[in-house]
Amino acid sequence: MCFTMITNDTEFEVTLDRIRRFQLQLAHLRRVETIPANYRLSSSGFLAEIDRMQLEVREYLSQLPTELAAAG
Repeated sequence: MCFTMITNDTEFEVTLDRIRRFQLQLAHLRRVETIPANYRLSSSGFLAEIDRMQLEVREYLSQLPTELAAAG
């Protein structure tokens, strides 16, 4: 799997903020979209991006800062 790795706390916070904004957008879409097929089509890209970013967060949190510095 290839994705951009979070390398510091600033990037970590930005990613968390992006995840939250995407979640809020999806929550809004759930309220306004009345056709299930349209919702699934509209939401799939958001959900895929949230999954990708959550993997980045998980990878970042699984390492100590000293490990990240050694890798960079």
